Amino acid sequence: MSRLEKARRHIEARIYADAVGAPSGSKWQLLKALLTEKGFAARVLRKRLHLPIALNTEDRRILEQVIFPNYLASPDIKTVLFVGCDSYTTRYERSYFSKVNFWTIEPDASRSAFGARQHVVSPLETVAQHFNLNYFDLIICNGVYGWGLDTAVQCEAAFSQCYQCLSANGHLLLGWDDLPQRDPAPLAALHSLDKFRKYPFPPLGTWRYRTDTPYRHTYDFYQK
Repeated sequence: MSRLEKARRHIEARIYADAVGAPSGSKWQLLKALLTEKGFAARVLRKRLHLPIALNTEDRRILEQVIFPNYLASPDIKTVLFVGCDSYTTRYERSYFSKVNFWTIEPDASRSAFGARQHVVSPLETVAQHFNLNYFDLIICNGVYGWGLDTAVQCEAAFSQCYQCLSANGHLLLGWDDLPQRDPAPLAALHSLDKFRKYPFPPLGTWRYRTDTPYRHTYDFYQK
């Protein structure tokens, strides 16, 4: 196993521990990772300095190397909303979305620096207050369900307003961790998602794709 592969598995293990609410590692484990794990010290330093960080995980590989390119190859995708901002999303506008009308939305004002030039400080469940009907061709909501969208009421409001703000035949990508601790309002029970069609995403051959990660990160593809 390569050092890069080992580092990827270490990152995924930390994400899983966070997802299930496991206690954080000891100071000794942190020191060991700083000294032995490829790229860990650099990631810690860049995060402390609020610099962009590439996240080396299998679900991010699928997102960045498979999902983004396929959507962006379509001439119908001209206006995009990305939900949720963090250090590893900073480069997304420059690296992937520079040729479309790209927006980000995030309720935490302290994370605005990680967003796009066109950025809104607001939770997703109020998105229709900021944008016209049928405005977006694609809304990407990855890692927000179960990490901010934590109740059925929030989810129903958020996805209903996503539907309103999407253009005819517009797309919603929902990325979530398929774990009991991160499944606050079962998706199958949300009426707001019933408005959408399940969209078999061509490169993956399915409307629901679970990545090979310990936290079972899953991508659901919907179309208006």
